[in-house]
Amino acid sequence: MADNEPPHVFVTYAHDSPEHKDRVRLFADFLHSRIGLEVHLDQWDDNERRDWSLWALKHLDTANFVVVIASPEYKRRAEGTAAPDEGRGSQFEAARIRDRLTRDLGREIKRVLPVVFPQQSVEDIPNFLNPFSTTRYPVDAFTEEGVEDLLAAITGRARHQRPERGRWSGGAVSATGPHRTSLATGLEWRACSDGVRTEGARINDVHYADSIVLRAAERLAFVEVDLGMAYRRLTAVAGVLDDAVEPFQVGHFRVLLDGRPSPEVKVALGKPATIDIGVAGVLTLRLEFHRPGTTGTRWFPELAWGDPVLD
Repeated sequence: MADNEPPHVFVTYAHDSPEHKDRVRLFADFLHSRIGLEVHLDQWDDNERRDWSLWALKHLDTANFVVVIASPEYKRRAEGTAAPDEGRGSQFEAARIRDRLTRDLGREIKRVLPVVFPQQSVEDIPNFLNPFSTTRYPVDAFTEEGVEDLLAAITGRARHQRPERGRWSGGAVSATGPHRTSLATGLEWRACSDGVRTEGARINDVHYADSIVLRAAERLAFVEVDLGMAYRRLTAVAGVLDDAVEPFQVGHFRVLLDGRPSPEVKVALGKPATIDIGVAGVLTLRLEFHRPGTTGTRWFPELAWGDPVLD
């Protein structure tokens, strides 16, 4: 298969009910028209009289991947417990899949992909596909997010790429201590309010070079970053800027760890607060700050997180 050629996918399933048949067609429509895979489905090829066994053999043997739609009837027919005249097509296709698995298990286990819709369960996957010891692909919605795991198997590209290996130090612990990172300049923000800036800030006559500053009419300003469980502590100074035009404002500051809020801290001009909070095991950190009661007035908040540092 050339790099620019879409993978060929054959969909095998049982006609459990008209609703299940429609659901399978909609799934194939989505993979073919939205995702761009070259999908083959019996419902699209019933425009002429044909030998369905030859049609199925061609696709089962030449497709890059075979998607097996799990269902109670498919399992019965695939495992030989259905009557011989019941669902002959799915019985024939399942027999071919079993034969190819027996001939080359290592290859076929990567090529045959069991898909489970919300109406079904892992129990509906045929036992010869080892439903509990091998990967199956639940599809809860016909969206790009809903088929991410399935596409990872088809493209060979994992959803999360393995990073490059660092230099091995023989297990010796670094004597330099934890890696300190400025939250203002050392990490990429995943999201932030429009009025937030990174700049120097003077708080209570102390200059903090790498600060997160708010000078805009934001009702609630925030900065959000991914920590990836790589840090242990956050330290910062929260305060009103010394050059604030309106000296009587009160700033409200709060830290959220994976969505869990810490107690709110209130500061005033000349009365900053030191923030020191543990972040071990935290994936997402969010800093919030605002000045209440500024909506519709000429006074802006003039607040800053002074030198927020992660250790």
